[in-house]
Amino acid sequence: MDASFGPMSKPSAGASMGSGTSRRTKFILGGTSIIVFGIGVVVLYTLATLNITYSDGDRAGILQKLSRKGWVCKTYEGELAVSYTPGMAPVLWYFSVRDEAIAAQVRDAQGKRVVLHYNEHRGVPTDCFGETQYYVDGVRVIE
Repeated sequence: MDASFGPMSKPSAGASMGSGTSRRTKFILGGTSIIVFGIGVVVLYTLATLNITYSDGDRAGILQKLSRKGWVCKTYEGELAVSYTPGMAPVLWYFSVRDEAIAAQVRDAQGKRVVLHYNEHRGVPTDCFGETQYYVDGVRVIE
């Protein structure tokens, strides 16, 4: 008895190469699609966390410090002494400033009593937008 199944039993060398290239192309395209999709999800998440405000409000105190920090992403970071009693350690509130014009106003108000208006953005995935979750967008000096 002959165990062969006829001329269709063995694929030709050309057919083998064609299906291998097709599989490889599908694998590369599938992997690339997954990576692009993942990057897109991260970008959309970042945009959502920066544009959707969790809370906003005002903090009053003495503006102690504003500095520009970061190795790659330079951000303005500041300290506000919320409760200041002579002889006691002040309670500090840390904040970030993203706007250059607001940073200039904050810099001019250093050492003065101020009211800072802020927006809180939770879950921002990187420190490139600020080291804290509190972003100051308004300054008012108290006389």
